[in-house]
Formats: sequence, structure tokens, C-alpha cells
Amino acid sequence: MLQSLDQSTDPQYSLAHLTLINCTPAELIYIAARAGYDAVSPRLITMNVPGEFTQSPLDKSQVQAAKTALATTGLSVLDVELARITEDCNPKDFERALELGAELGAHHMIMSAWTKRRDDRGFLVDVYAETCDLAAPYGISIDLEFPSFSRLRTLDDVLDIVRTADRPNAGILVDTLYLHLSRVDLGELLHVPPEWLHFLHISDCLPGIADTREGMIQLARDARLYPGEGWIDFTGVIERCPPMNYSIELPNQSRVAELGYEEHARRCLRHAKETFGHARSQRREIQAKEAA
Repeated sequence: MLQSLDQSTDPQYSLAHLTLINCTPAELIYIAARAGYDAVSPRLITMNVPGEFTQSPLDKSQVQAAKTALATTGLSVLDVELARITEDCNPKDFERALELGAELGAHHMIMSAWTKRRDDRGFLVDVYAETCDLAAPYGISIDLEFPSFSRLRTLDDVLDIVRTADRPNAGILVDTLYLHLSRVDLGELLHVPPEWLHFLHISDCLPGIADTREGMIQLARDARLYPGEGWIDFTGVIERCPPMNYSIELPNQSRVAELGYEEHARRCLRHAKETFGHARSQRREIQAKEAA
């Protein structure tokens, strides 16, 4: 089990499935282990997007393969994904993935909203609250994220839904890319109750922001950069968040084509550790000076 963190504990690093979306959960686990990760974040609810692995992760053979891979490698499961709120969404459809997530040792499930109406706030609150209720017996939080091209596009949007639902296993997932694309002021992170922040999605990008939804989608699903290669202020993020574990969500098909799955995963981790290690060192220095 991934340990809870305090200021003196080093974070655990998980490999998010979107980084290597072509791989099955079992393949993801073995690659993550060879690349040096502590955990994985597998996709147990498929989205049927281009390039996504074709086998259902809920098939008996895939479930057994994933369990064998975890037992063989000793890796943990940080979170599972992706529960999508759509117009015809039934939270009970997420229960098999929640059950399997619990069997695999997951602590969190990611949720995002993809409805098209702007007047469906009540519906979003109800679906989120019911999913939290379904997840509670499994010991799983529901962490609502705000992709910049989805229905909930800002930190304030998800704060409103989570606060209104008022569930003990509520959570908000902050993704450093979406902080940038949604132009979130890092000071807004201080408005999030620390108990709602369980882990952080990390990747980097160049300073420009795509001016179309299609451009944002292309960047988010196919062209993220290694931490430290781009524009994002990781030190500023860390300064405003409680200690958390990190899930590296960094799809970049050109890098995968050039380097292969395992080397791409290894470079994601190396850059993340270098960048976040430096950021944490800066934070500790500031805290020491303030305490002196």
C-alpha cells in the first residue's frame, strides 16, 4: 500500500495509463517496474479513443494478468480511471471498476465531466455524489479533474461540485497541464482543502496555449513534455499543495516512436524526480529560512 505522506516523506511515483495507452494493464505494470516506478494508475474503464488498448481490462484473463503482474513486480496501484459523467451516465456502471480497483489495492478513482449543457450543475452534483457513495465501501475516493476541453474546465468548477456534494471520500485531481491550459493562478490552489488533494498528475508543456479545443486535445493526448522541459512552475505548485504522491501522465507519441515504451517511461520518471526533487529542496530551504 502506498504510504500517506508528511513533510519528511519522499513521494511515490506512479505511471499513468495514458502515458502508454496502447498497453494493457499488465503490460503497463511490467514496464513501470522495469523503469523504476513505485506504482501504476491503470485504466479500468475504457474511453475508446484512438490508440487505446483493445482488450477490455475487466475481462477475466486481463484481470488475472494484472494481478499476476502486481504480485510479480511488487508494485502498488495508486488510482484507476476513468469515470466519465455523460448525459446518459449511470453511476452504477462504475461499480465493477471500483470493485476491481479495490481488489488491486487502488485508493482513488478519477472522474471527469463530458456533458454538453451548461445548465446541468445539479445533475453533475448528483452523479458525483452517488459515485462517491458507491466508492466509499471500497475505501476509494472519487477525484474530480478539470480537463480544459471538458464540461468542468477550471479549478473553481470542480471545487463547486465537490463542495456541494459534501462527501467524506471526495477529492480533486490537479493536473499541471490543465493548470496551464485553463490559466489557473497558482494562488487558487490554496483555496482547496488539503484533504481533497490526494495525488498530482504531472507533465510539462511549452508556454503557448492552443486557441482551439482540438489543439488542446492534441496537446493533452499526444504531445506533453517531460517535467523541466517546458514552462510549468512546479516549485510554485509544490509550495501551494500538501505533500502528495505523483502520477506521471505524459503521452507523447513521437517520443514513444523514437524511444519505445520502456525508455519513454524511464525518461518521464527521471525528469520528474530531478524536477520535483529540486522543487522540494527549494521549498525546504525557504521553510528553514522562515523558521530561523
